[in-house]
Amino acid sequence: MAEHPVFDRIRDEISKNDVLLFMKGTPVFPQCGFSAAVVDVLSEVGVKFNSINILVDPEMREGIKAFSQWPTIPQLYVKGEFVGGCDIIREMFQAGELQQLLADKGVTVAASASA
Repeated sequence: MAEHPVFDRIRDEISKNDVLLFMKGTPVFPQCGFSAAVVDVLSEVGVKFNSINILVDPEMREGIKAFSQWPTIPQLYVKGEFVGGCDIIREMFQAGELQQLLADKGVTVAASASA
């Protein structure tokens, strides 16, 4: 089977960004509750991240689901690795695992008041 044509674009974006969120809308104006929840978690952790609004790019919207073999948006990538969607990110954050993953991958996060 031929590889999806958008996979090269996805790989390029993932390789250029330490923390990348494929989401509906933008961090300033999320267009779904799940995307908003992940933006809130990343903001709470204090990590700088880039995002791709899949609503303006139907090819990217379908391509990222095939690329990750994950059926839903948002999708978070850290240092090239697919981390998960909204529920996984929230659970990892609450358990302190997301912060540990970022630290293990060498991603800088802002100092947190709760640390």
